[in-house]
Amino acid sequence: MHDHGHEHEHRPGGHDHIPKNERAIAIAAGLTGAFMLAEVVGGVISGSLALLADAGHMLTDFASLMLAWFAFRLARRPADWKRTYGYDRFSVLAAFVNGLTLFVIAGWIFWEAIQRLLDPVEVLGGLMLWVALIGLLVNIAAFYVLTRGESENLNVRAAALHVAGDLLGSVAALAASLIIIWTGWMPIDPILSVLVAAIILRSAWAVVRESGHILLEGAPREFDRREVVQTLGEEVEGVTEVSHVHAWQVTQERPMATLEVVAEAGSDKDAVRREVKRLLKERFGMDHATVEVR
Repeated sequence: MHDHGHEHEHRPGGHDHIPKNERAIAIAAGLTGAFMLAEVVGGVISGSLALLADAGHMLTDFASLMLAWFAFRLARRPADWKRTYGYDRFSVLAAFVNGLTLFVIAGWIFWEAIQRLLDPVEVLGGLMLWVALIGLLVNIAAFYVLTRGESENLNVRAAALHVAGDLLGSVAALAASLIIIWTGWMPIDPILSVLVAAIILRSAWAVVRESGHILLEGAPREFDRREVVQTLGEEVEGVTEVSHVHAWQVTQERPMATLEVVAEAGSDKDAVRREVKRLLKERFGMDHATVEVR
C-alpha cells in the first residue's frame, strides 16, 4: 500500500501579489506609450534620427510591457481540466520573449552606432536635451512603479529591465546632448549608445537564463537533489532510502517536488511523510511536495 502526501494550495484566479504587479505593468506601459508618441512628434519636427530611433526602441518596450500585462491577466484565470497548473507559466514565457527582444534591441543599437560612427548624423542638441530630460523623468516614474512591486517576479523583472534600458538611454542621450551643445562632437551619441547596449545585454542574459531554466523544468536554485537525499536519509527517523527525486517550478514563486521514500518496517509512515515535508519546506523552500512512502 502506498501513502501519497499532497498539499495543494493553488488558489483560483492566481496569487495575491498579481493584481499589484498587473497594475504596475499597466501604468508603466501607459507612461512608455505616451512618451513614445511625444518622441515621434519631437523627432519629426526636429528631423532628428536619434530621437526617431529611440522612439522605435520605446515602441518595442511598449509592446513588451503590454505582453507582460497580458500575461498577468491570463495568469489570473483558474486552472481547468486541460491546464491543471493554470496559466501562470505564460508569465515566464512572456519574460523569456521579453529577454530575447532585449538582445535584438541591443544588436540594433550596436549596428546603428557603427553606421553613425562611419557616417555621422547631425543631431539638434537643444531639442534632444529637452526630449531626453522628459524621457528621463518618465522612465524614472515607470521604473519606480515597477520596482516597488514584487521584484522576484520574472515578468516584472523583465519589464523593469526594458524600462531600465530606456532610462539608461535617456541618461546617455542627456549626456550626449550636453556634449554636442558644448563641443559639437557628434560621435559621442553612438559611443554612449554602445555602453547602454552592453548593460542591456548583461541584464537580458540574466532574464533569459532564469526563465529558460524554468521552461526546461530545471530545479529551483536552492534545491540540490544530492543534498536533499542526504539530508532526508540522515535526519528523518525511519527513512532507509530516498529516490525518484524531481523538482521544478511552475513559476519562480511556485516550486514543486515529487519523491519516493522507503521507510523501515513498522515505522509510522504518516509521521515519516510529515517530517519529510517539513524538512523540504524549512530547509529547501519547497512549499508544495508530493511524497510517496512505502
